[in-house]
Amino acid sequence: MPRRRLVLADDHAVLRSGLRMLLESHGEFEVVGEAADGAAAVDMATRLHPDLVLMDISMPGMDGMEATRQIRAAVPDLKILVLTMHDDAGYLREVLAAGASGYILKKAVDSELISAIQAVLRGEVFVYPSMTRALVEQYLTQRPVSTPAPSQEPRSPVEGLSPRELEVLKLVASGFTSREIAEQFGLSAKTVESYRARIGEKLGTTSRTDFIRYALQAGLLDAD
Repeated sequence: MPRRRLVLADDHAVLRSGLRMLLESHGEFEVVGEAADGAAAVDMATRLHPDLVLMDISMPGMDGMEATRQIRAAVPDLKILVLTMHDDAGYLREVLAAGASGYILKKAVDSELISAIQAVLRGEVFVYPSMTRALVEQYLTQRPVSTPAPSQEPRSPVEGLSPRELEVLKLVASGFTSREIAEQFGLSAKTVESYRARIGEKLGTTSRTDFIRYALQAGLLDAD
């Protein structure tokens, strides 16, 4: 099979060199461009037509957040995986809102990067596990103490999900991939993807951040 084409966007040349060696030694990937700032990343994404851009956030000039927005606007189907040192739920929320398909910490490069890239290229959203917990905790701490009386609460879209769809929603929000969910249920990954698509239609979103929010609202998750 042809190798998947990647662009690396990071202002540290030594890190880019190490990433190139790691990825190309895997055999599945080919690094077709290296960008030292966001503007160069946008140029390479639109000119070289890679399968994925591995994007840092903190870069001189145009940062990775703005570069992600511009790439998504110009090439909507291009996958973007953010690789950053920022272990912060606020950055994660902004990155996903900008259109990135994943968020991984630089400290996890050796153990998680290949899996993260493969997941994003399959069309999944990858969020480093500790960041999923950070999102959950942030949501729980920001919820208002008081809630409207039951008679005044609007009907939640979650109520329209079947029991199996609720199970899939919980596992997706917990960070499981489609393949891992399929193994748990004895289903094919394609069937799980169909469940995820139906859940997205019923909830009106395909954002994993929103999936986590709905799972919390339905009592399917807690900070543990």
